[in-house]
Amino acid sequence: MKSKLAAVLPDLSPWRSSRDFRLLWGQGLITFFGSTMALVALPLQIKELTGSPLAVGAMGAVELVPLVVFGLYGGALADAVDRARVIVATEAGLGLLALILLVNAMLPEPMLWPLYVVAAGVAALAGLQRPALDSLLARIVPHEQLAAAAALNALRWQAGAIAGPAAAGLVVAYAGNVPAYATTVACFAVSVLMCLRLSPAPPSENAAKPSLRGIAEGARYAWSRPVLLGTYAIDLAAMFFAFPNTIFPFLADELDADWSLGLMYAAGSVGSLLVSLTSGWASRTRRHGLLVVFGATGWGLAIAAAGWMSDVWLVLVCLALAGAGDMLSGLGRSTIWNQTIPDELRGRLAGIEVLSYSIGPQLGQVRAGAMAGWTGARPAVWTGGLACVVSVGLLTAALPKLVTYDARTDEDARRRREAHTPKAAGEEVPDAT
Repeated sequence: MKSKLAAVLPDLSPWRSSRDFRLLWGQGLITFFGSTMALVALPLQIKELTGSPLAVGAMGAVELVPLVVFGLYGGALADAVDRARVIVATEAGLGLLALILLVNAMLPEPMLWPLYVVAAGVAALAGLQRPALDSLLARIVPHEQLAAAAALNALRWQAGAIAGPAAAGLVVAYAGNVPAYATTVACFAVSVLMCLRLSPAPPSENAAKPSLRGIAEGARYAWSRPVLLGTYAIDLAAMFFAFPNTIFPFLADELDADWSLGLMYAAGSVGSLLVSLTSGWASRTRRHGLLVVFGATGWGLAIAAAGWMSDVWLVLVCLALAGAGDMLSGLGRSTIWNQTIPDELRGRLAGIEVLSYSIGPQLGQVRAGAMAGWTGARPAVWTGGLACVVSVGLLTAALPKLVTYDARTDEDARRRREAHTPKAAGEEVPDAT
């Protein structure tokens, strides 16, 4: 019985083997809790100031250009400088932006334009930070523990995504935006202190300075790998068509359930959490491409069902099922990236990864907001879910190597496994062989 339970529960090996992984896991939980408090408060504040779904959706348009520019540059930067220093600096910058939101919310008449400025600034700093974070994982965790580390990271995000929105919905409803933003500032302060304890993560000896040529080199590598290309394309399409989070305030209004707003934001993470808590199988899975395809398809079907439902509790169930599908897809993508990409290109490819799973939601916010202003929130949700399913099917047919990916036989995965250093940074771990 004990062995069966251990096979289902999450694999904790990365926690035991890497101090830096434990630090990043802890700070990520704290900062994500604070970020999701702001994630709920910010669009709701724009809604209160304007009453316009398009104005809320425009947040995605404002974030798009900084995310693209700084995401690509952040990938090149992560290959050229100490990744730990990039994480500390950007985390401090995000904390300062949260402070601006807090000060603005404390004004007698809060202004609208600072909200868009902060949204653009957050996108820029996130674009710089995420490649450094993502590219660091494969260096601090043994190769055979990468799938387990991806599952534990997902568990961290889900815990914050459940607690943050649920708490923010209550805090904003009963106390206003100021306490929500104050919590965000406090969380970032704690996170910076934890990041300062990370071991140095210097670049490779032959690392080049960030340049357009270097970015292009990473893009050419990604384009030449159909498996990688498939992970990027499917995630981009799924998020563009079926990311309705920005219109949740309007969906709650249409369902006459304003109290459910925080639960809507948290529901997807509940589904993801259930998958993570039973992710012991992830360490034994080898067909991660199938996870990407099945997970993205499930996400789209569940989002479509959420748009059809008129009962708010059924909507929440559908959103939870969508989160479970997204977790499966995300686990497959993350594992493929870490198993196949060489360390000297890891930062630049992580920059492309940031674009693939960030641009989709930003454009998706614009799509959802514009369509909700035209048809209403519910049609904007269900049509996007159906479009997601169709697009995943077309991309799967166009990129069949993603479906056949096998970690045991894929040439890039085998090469990366053979080259991987058996010791995690700052830790003494058992030989990975």
